[in-house]
Amino acid sequence: MNHALIAFLVYLFGMVLAGTIAARFTKTIEDFGLGGRKLGAWVIALSEKSTDMSTWLLVGLPGQAFKIGIGTIWALIGVFFGSLANWVVIAERLRKFSIRFSAITLPDYFESRFKDKSHTLRIVGMILIVFFFTLYVSAQCVGAGKILSATFTLSKVQGMAIALGFIIFYTMAGGFLAEAWTDFFQALIMMIGLSLLSIVGIVKIGGMAELVRGVASVSPKALTVGGGATGLAMFVGVVIGGLAIGLGYAGQPHIVTRYMALSKKSKMSVAAWIAMVWTFIVLIGAVMVGIVGLATLGTLDDPETVTTSLAAAILPPWLVGVIIAAATAAMMSTVDSQLLIAATSVAEDFWRNLINRVATQQRLLLVGRLATVAIGVVAFLLGIKAERAVYWLVLYAWGGLAASFGPPLILSLRWKRTTKWGVLAGMIVGAVTIVVWYNVPVLKNPLYELVPGFVFSLIAVIVVSLLGPKAPKEVEEEYGKVARMTTEQIGAS
Repeated sequence: MNHALIAFLVYLFGMVLAGTIAARFTKTIEDFGLGGRKLGAWVIALSEKSTDMSTWLLVGLPGQAFKIGIGTIWALIGVFFGSLANWVVIAERLRKFSIRFSAITLPDYFESRFKDKSHTLRIVGMILIVFFFTLYVSAQCVGAGKILSATFTLSKVQGMAIALGFIIFYTMAGGFLAEAWTDFFQALIMMIGLSLLSIVGIVKIGGMAELVRGVASVSPKALTVGGGATGLAMFVGVVIGGLAIGLGYAGQPHIVTRYMALSKKSKMSVAAWIAMVWTFIVLIGAVMVGIVGLATLGTLDDPETVTTSLAAAILPPWLVGVIIAAATAAMMSTVDSQLLIAATSVAEDFWRNLINRVATQQRLLLVGRLATVAIGVVAFLLGIKAERAVYWLVLYAWGGLAASFGPPLILSLRWKRTTKWGVLAGMIVGAVTIVVWYNVPVLKNPLYELVPGFVFSLIAVIVVSLLGPKAPKEVEEEYGKVARMTTEQIGAS
C-alpha cells in the first residue's frame, strides 16, 4: 500500500471539498475577489503568509540552502523584515482606502484614489498583473512537477497537470472564500511539515554538532555567510540580493489584497502577530531542511528536490505523504491566489469597467471563472518550456510585481503629493527595468533586478509627482480625510 499516495489524495480531496462548499457562498464579484470582506484575523494572517511563501518555501529556499548553506540567511532576513514592514506600513491604510472606494483590486484602488476617469491606471495595472502572475503561476507549476515526479511515478508535466487541475477547480468554484480557507489549512500543513522534517533530520544525524561536521565534510563553504562568495561578489550578489527580496512585499497584489478582505471587527495587530510568528518558524525550518539534506544526502542532481528526497530518506511512508502535501500546499496556496487576483482583475478592471458597466453579478462571476481557466492553461504551457530553477523564476515574477506596484502603492498611501502621473510612471519604469535587467546578463549576474527596479520606480513616482501636474485639490483633500478616519468610521460613512 502506498501510504504517501493515500495521504496526498486525502489532502487533494479536502481542497476540492473546500471549493465546493465555498461556491455556495460566492454570489457576487466582491465575494469572488475578497470573500465579502468578512474573514477574521487568523484566516487572513495565515492565508496571507501561505500565499506569500509559495513553492519557493518548500522547494526553492531549501534548494538554495542545499547549494550555499547558511548564506541563505540573508534571504531569510529580507523576507522576514519585508513581511513585517508590509503589516506596519501598508496593511491598515490600504484596508481603509479600499473600503472607502469599494475597491477590490489594486488597479481599482489606484483609479479611485486618483479619480482617473481615463482608466489609464486601471488598464496598465491589469496588464502588469496578468503578465507577471502568469509567469509566477508557471513557476509554481514547475515546482509542483518537481515535487510529484520526484515522489510518484509521474513525469514533470503530469505532476504539473494534476496539481494545477485541482487548483483551477476549487479556485474557479469558490473564489476568495475557498482559497482563503484552504490557505489557512495549507499554512498549518507547511509549518508542521517543515518543523517535522528539520527536527527529525537533526535528531537522526545526532544533534547540531554532528550536523555541522556533516556539512563541513560535504561542502565547507556552506558554513560561511557568503555561501563561498567573497568580497564585492558576496556583498552585492549574496547579501544585497538576499535582503532585497524584502523590498518586494508591498508590490504583491496577491498579498496586499488580504488586508482589504479583513472584516471590520477584526484587529489588524492580531493578524500581524500571527503572521510574523508563523513566518519565523517556517523560514528557519526551510533553511534547516536544506542544510540537513546537504549533510544527510551529500549530492543531488537537482538541489530543489531536497525536501522530498530528505523526507523519503528519513521518514516513514505515511509521513512522506504529509511532506508531499506540505510541499504541494505551498504551491497551491500561492497559485490559487494569483489565479484569483488575475481573474478578478480581468472581470472587474476589464469587463465591468471597460466593456460592460452594467454587467450582472452572474456575468462577472462567469468572466472571472473563465479567466481563471484561461490564465491557468497559459501558465501550464509556459511551465512545460521553463528551464530556469523555481528559485529564480519566482524571484523574476516577484521582482516584476514589486517594482511595478511597490513604490506607487507605498507613496499613494503615505504621501499626499503623489499624483496619477507619478504612479503611472512608477509602474512603467519599474516593469521595464525588471524585464531589461533580467534579460541582460552583464546587468543581472552581479545584482538581483529587484534592486534597480524598485529604486528607479521610486524615483520615477517622486520626480514625476513633484515636477508634473499637481493632483486635483479634491484628490488631496480626500486622501487627508480617509487617512484620518478609522476603519469603523469609513464603514459607517
